[in-house]
Amino acid sequence: MSVDHVEPAESSGGAETVTTAAAASVTYYPIAPGVRLNVRSGPGTAYSVVRVLPEGSKVAIYCQTPGTTVSGPYGTSNIWDNIGSGEYVSDAYVHTGSDGYVASRCA
Repeated sequence: MSVDHVEPAESSGGAETVTTAAAASVTYYPIAPGVRLNVRSGPGTAYSVVRVLPEGSKVAIYCQTPGTTVSGPYGTSNIWDNIGSGEYVSDAYVHTGSDGYVASRCA
């Protein structure tokens, strides 16, 4: 069952910043070790799962928005990270190094 849960695994490290000609810079953040994380169609657990990130994944956060409150390895948060078009993950499972917003609010 792939829910927003934790299983033992090794840490995948910290955030990485990648710079390309197309984008000024995009920062990738690791998801919690040992987690297969549900990616949802909106900022909450009531939204459908559109895919599941494998263990050891890193995600780019394009914007953040409030949604369903979730408890995870990095605390309890109502912040949801937009990682692509129509793709959201709970910030409680993403190691951003902050309990608050690290990206702009989604429009």
